[in-house]
Amino acid sequence: MATENVNRSGKAADSFVRRSLPDKELWPEIINLEDSAHTDRFNCISQLLDTAVAEGYGDHLCLCSDQLKWTYSETLSLVNRIANHLVSICQLTKGERVMLGGPNSPMMAACWLAVVKAGGVAVSTMALLRSGELVSIANKAEVRIGLCDAAVLTEYLGAQTVTPFLETITVFHDDEFEKSLEEQSTEFEAADTAADDACLIAFTSGTTGQPKGCVHFHRDVLTICRTVGSGLLGLQSKDIFIGTPPLAFTFGLGGLLLFPLFVRGTAILLPKAPPGELAAAIKRFRATVCFTSPTAYRAMIKEQNEFDFSSLRKAISAGEALPRATYDAWKDLTGLKLIDGIGSTELLHIFISAAEEAIRPGAIGKPLPSWEAMVVNDTGNEVNDGQVGHLLVRGPIGCRYLNDSRQLDYVYNGWNRTGDKFYRDSDGYFWFQSRADDMIVSSGYNIAAPEVENALLMHEAVAEAAVIGVPDHERGNVVKAFVVTTAGYFGSDELRITLQNHVKETIAPYKYPRAIAFVDSLPKTDTGKIQRFKLRDSS
Repeated sequence: MATENVNRSGKAADSFVRRSLPDKELWPEIINLEDSAHTDRFNCISQLLDTAVAEGYGDHLCLCSDQLKWTYSETLSLVNRIANHLVSICQLTKGERVMLGGPNSPMMAACWLAVVKAGGVAVSTMALLRSGELVSIANKAEVRIGLCDAAVLTEYLGAQTVTPFLETITVFHDDEFEKSLEEQSTEFEAADTAADDACLIAFTSGTTGQPKGCVHFHRDVLTICRTVGSGLLGLQSKDIFIGTPPLAFTFGLGGLLLFPLFVRGTAILLPKAPPGELAAAIKRFRATVCFTSPTAYRAMIKEQNEFDFSSLRKAISAGEALPRATYDAWKDLTGLKLIDGIGSTELLHIFISAAEEAIRPGAIGKPLPSWEAMVVNDTGNEVNDGQVGHLLVRGPIGCRYLNDSRQLDYVYNGWNRTGDKFYRDSDGYFWFQSRADDMIVSSGYNIAAPEVENALLMHEAVAEAAVIGVPDHERGNVVKAFVVTTAGYFGSDELRITLQNHVKETIAPYKYPRAIAFVDSLPKTDTGKIQRFKLRDSS
C-alpha cells in the first residue's frame, strides 16, 4: 500500500482517493492476482511506453490521426514533457486527480498517459458533458487540475465558476501550453507508485441516472491488457486499432489506448466517428482491429457497398446487447465473427466473452481466465443451468466506488453484482437476457427487453429500437417499443400492426409490443448506450 511521502512537487502525496475508498469489508473478493504477475510497486505507463521504446519499438507508429503520426519515441518524449509540465507548472502531486476532456485524439491520449506516469489519477470526461455534469465529477473527485481540448473549454470554464475545486485549466493546444512543453525536458522518471495505487477514476455513463466514480489501480490496467488484449483477443504489434468509444469510456480506453500500447501496436484516434466515417477510416488506415457498438456495426452493414473491410482481422462489440441479426449480417458481409463481450466500468473491461472458434452465436461466452461467474436467484442462491437469474462475477479486479453508498448495491457476499440477467447453459456459456431493470413482467410472464428489440431489428423498416415495460392495470406491465424507422419508412398505424405481427411470428406471441411509439431518435449516453430510464420517464 502507498505511504505518505514528499514528491517532486514538494508537497505530500495526496491520500484523498485512498481515504475515499469503501471500507475493505465492503470490497468484493479479489481472486487470481497471481495470474497478473505484478510486483508490489510499478507504474503502469512505464511498462506500456518506456519499456516499448527500450524493446526497440521506438520507430514504430504509436498514436495516429488524419493529421498526426507519432512513433513510440515521439510519444514518449511528448508524454514526458507533459508530465514535467504537470509537476513543475501545475504542481501536481502524487495521488492528485486531473480531469481530462475532449474528443479522442493523440494529444488526449498523451495527456492521459502523462497524468498517470506523473503519479496522478486520471479522471476522463465525455466530450458532450455539460458544465453541471462536470461540476458533479469535479466535486466528487475533488479535482484541482483540468486538461482539456478547446472543443470543451467553454463547459470546463463554466464548471470552474461553480466548483470550489477546479483551480486551473490548461487547453491542449493553447500557445502558453505549447511554449511550456517546448521548455520541458523529454526525460521524466515515472512516479514511484504501488501496484494498488489508484491511477484512474472512471465515471459510469449514467444509463440509470447519477454516475458513479469507479477507482482502478495500476495493476488493474495491466490485468485487462493481459486477460483481454493478449489473452482473449490475441492482439499483435502489427495490429492497427480503430473504433468509436471515447477514451473516457473504459471500453475505449482499453481498446484504443491500453491494448495497442501493451502489444506495441498502432492506435488510430478519431475525434468523431459516426458509422460512415468509421468505415471510411478502416479502409484509409487499413485497420486490423475495430472496437465499436452493435449499433455502429449495424449501420456499417447497411452501407456496405461503399466500404472495404478486408483489412480487418478482429471486430469487437460491447456497450450494449449484440442482436443475433447483426452478428449474422456482419459475418455474411466480412467473414468475421463479431466478438461479443460483457464488461463494466466497475470492473474496467470485459470479463465474459469468447473469440474465434469458441464463439457460440447468441451467447456472450465464458468467464475469461482469472474470472469466475455464477447465476443466482433473488435470494442469492445459485440456480440450475438454463434458469435465468442475476449475474455475479469475481476476479482480479473488483468494484470500488469513490465515496458512494451504492457500493452496498454492487457487492454481494464478496461477488460483484453486475445488474444483468443471464442464464448459463450446460456447456458453461453465459447468455444475456436483459439488464435487471429491463426485465418486464407482464401477466406473470418474464419478457426480456433485448429479445423484443432483436426481433424488431430483424424487420427492414426498423433502424433502431428500444423496449421498456409500462404500467398496465390488467397485466401489471405491458411491453412498449420505441422505434426509429429506416429511410423510406414512416410511422403509421399500418406499420405498427405490421411490426407487432412480425414480432409475434419471430418470438413467443405474448412478448409482442402492445404499444409502439415512432420516434426520430433514442436517448443515449455519450458511449451510445440507450438510456431507458429517460424513456420510462417520458411514458
